Amino acid sequence: MSQTEARKTLKDAPVMWRRINSIGIILDCNSTYASGLGYAKSEIIGKPIFEHVPKEAWNEMNDSLKTWFETGKVTDRKITFKKQDGSTFDGLLQATSLFDENKNLIGSNTVIFDLSKLNDERITEYEEFFKESNNRLEKIKEKEYHQFDKNSKLEYQGLKKMFEMLLSINLHKLN
Repeated sequence: MSQTEARKTLKDAPVMWRRINSIGIILDCNSTYASGLGYAKSEIIGKPIFEHVPKEAWNEMNDSLKTWFETGKVTDRKITFKKQDGSTFDGLLQATSLFDENKNLIGSNTVIFDLSKLNDERITEYEEFFKESNNRLEKIKEKEYHQFDKNSKLEYQGLKKMFEMLLSINLHKLN
C-alpha cells in the first residue's frame, strides 16, 4: 500500500507506531518503532507481534489482543517489549481498530510508549505531536479527502480515530 499524506504524519514521528492485520502480523511501522526495537524496518514487516515481546510477556500480549477483538481498542496496556539485542523495556500500548468498507475488522494502528523514556519533556513533545498531527489530518480532509480512493479513506479514518484517542490520554497521569 502506498503511503498517503495521512500516514506520512507517522514516518518520523516521536512515537513508536505499527499497523497490524487482524491476526497480529505487522504490516507497517515507522522508523521510531524500528529503531526503538533495534531492527531495520524490513526485518519487522511480516513478523508476528509476539516476536517483539519476551515469552514471559506472551500472556499479556494475548490478553491485549483479546481486549482489542472484544472492544475495538486497547488503552494504557503495560507490556514488556524485547529489543533485537535481547534487552527489554516496559511499554504502554494504545491501539485502535481499522475496518474495511463493510465494517469488518482488518487490523489496528498501535502506538507504544517506552515507559523508561516517558518524562515531562517527552510527554509535552508527544502532546504537541498529537495536536499537530490531528490538525494536519483536518487539513488533509478539507483539501484532499474527496479525491481519495476507498483504501486511502479507510486509512485516513483509522489514523484520525487513533489521534483522537491519543489526544484523550493523560500521559502525565500514567507516568
